[in-house]
Amino acid sequence: MSEKRNRTQKTAVRIGAAAVGSIAFVAVSIGLSAASEHAGTKLPGEIQYIQAEAPAAANENGVVTADEWEQVYPDIVASYRSNADNSYRVDYLEQDPYLPTLYEGYGFAKDYTSAVAHTYTLEDVAGTERPHPLANCLTCKTPDYTKLVNDMGTAAYQLDFEETFAQMGENISCYNCHENQAGDGGRLVVTHSYVKNALGDEMEGINAAVLACGQCHIEYYFDPETKATGMPYHSVAEMDPEAILAYYDGMGFSDWTQESTGAGMVKAQHPELETFLNGSVHAALLNCADCHMAKAVSDSGATYTSHKWESPLANPTILNTCVECHGDTDMKAKVQAIQDEITARERELGEKLASLKTSLAETVAAGTMAEDALNEIRSLYRSAQWYWDFVYVENSEGAHNSSLARRCLDKSESLADEALGLLGV
Repeated sequence: MSEKRNRTQKTAVRIGAAAVGSIAFVAVSIGLSAASEHAGTKLPGEIQYIQAEAPAAANENGVVTADEWEQVYPDIVASYRSNADNSYRVDYLEQDPYLPTLYEGYGFAKDYTSAVAHTYTLEDVAGTERPHPLANCLTCKTPDYTKLVNDMGTAAYQLDFEETFAQMGENISCYNCHENQAGDGGRLVVTHSYVKNALGDEMEGINAAVLACGQCHIEYYFDPETKATGMPYHSVAEMDPEAILAYYDGMGFSDWTQESTGAGMVKAQHPELETFLNGSVHAALLNCADCHMAKAVSDSGATYTSHKWESPLANPTILNTCVECHGDTDMKAKVQAIQDEITARERELGEKLASLKTSLAETVAAGTMAEDALNEIRSLYRSAQWYWDFVYVENSEGAHNSSLARRCLDKSESLADEALGLLGV
């Protein structure tokens, strides 16, 4: 997750991307390409780019690093490096003290801090106290692992973490979104094999700049047998949180079983792609880069797309483009009002779910309720926490899709109240 300060001051997600697996090529107006138009409004500046061959890769794995790309695109690489300014961490376990109760028995109860910039991904995964026995947790952390999966296939997901991590040298960078392409207008490359496996031909209907970021900013799971990364749906229509939960229920999947309650729980990840495409009015008009990658002008006067991923609330240039559709509305105040509303409901429901979990655990320990009745409550609890978590871990606090956030929180509360009623609380 990517935040600056805390959940009450949270801004929309800084979208980046990473990749792993088979390749699909798509032309798109992002990065070094010509400026696009949305809702009749042309983005500022004509993007100028250099027709150039990709530099030779110094690494044996063939990945061209950001350092090597700098000789071709110095301004873009400089903007990419400026992501290092985003280094502030929030300890969610301290900020939201009900979390250890909800995540009891899972790694997020031990260590759960906000992610910093994409230029710290290897440091993040190395430093977390959450266990990572296999290399599959490197899926969206480094282009070196991206290439390893490209070369080895799904067997790479079962490799030992420590041995594999020792081979990794580059944080998320150019290869993750553009592979080693050059001179083609910044063409994006979707390289995650699980994206192709999940969406197939439906990929063609998704804006390439959305899919490039969304291939990592998704809800995902690790297959219990192969340990491969997977997406729990096969179409955009199935990206709905109800359908995703039905997918997990149908395969009998749980991320962990909570010892005190006996409930098999599902931990949502960071479903920005699903939230954005699931009924958001902006999905038909904008892509991730439009709001999270501002246009910039080099010393030579050329306009390019900055590769510093940031909230549009932090960039007046991006925020001002909202006026074309929203008029003179104070967009920053409007978005922050949504985020304050959603954050308050998250906290309220988080505390209610913690109370539900505690009551369920006490009832299980007392042995006073039949197993069938307990299983009904466990199912309600599992579902209630899923819908709450789907919103809690999505990085925009309702800004990407406020109606979906409200719907999920309403459903979570209804399920939690039903479970509490059955417990007699």
